[in-house]
Amino acid sequence: MNPAVIYISLGTNLGDRMANLRLAHAAFPPEIQGLVYSSIYETEPWGYPDQPNFLNQVVQAQTRLSPPALLAALKMVERDLGRRPTFRYGPRVIDLDILLYGGLVLDTPMLTIPHPKLVERAFVLVPLAEIAPDLIHPIFGLTIARLLAQVGDKGVKLFENNSSSHAG
Repeated sequence: MNPAVIYISLGTNLGDRMANLRLAHAAFPPEIQGLVYSSIYETEPWGYPDQPNFLNQVVQAQTRLSPPALLAALKMVERDLGRRPTFRYGPRVIDLDILLYGGLVLDTPMLTIPHPKLVERAFVLVPLAEIAPDLIHPIFGLTIARLLAQVGDKGVKLFENNSSSHAG
């Protein structure tokens, strides 16, 4: 099986947020090879506003892991970095989501690809558009840049340019 190009979002709003992102990069298993790291953006909380701001980033990577195995690997990284179950949209040390897996469209009880909220979340679209503006969403047939233009970038501000955020 050829490696799939995947996009993973990273988010953190507890503790040393920059360190959490770096630790997540370093904790990716060898089967997940980071290729391109977006800049880091500070964003307002989404879904539950009474919590600290997040740092968000998107990583383009490649993997030979199947989507379920990739999900399991990312959940293990979250646990290893100290993420504990909490309420929906609550604060977290690290959150890793599969945004896209090649051109795959998958809808199972455990995993939906592309990420179903991708097209409505500026905190994901801004960093994704930075590194892959011409990538076509496999369901909507629109570029990431076009999807971002529809949503806008309200509440998302540059925190650290990617020239210093490469890791792993």
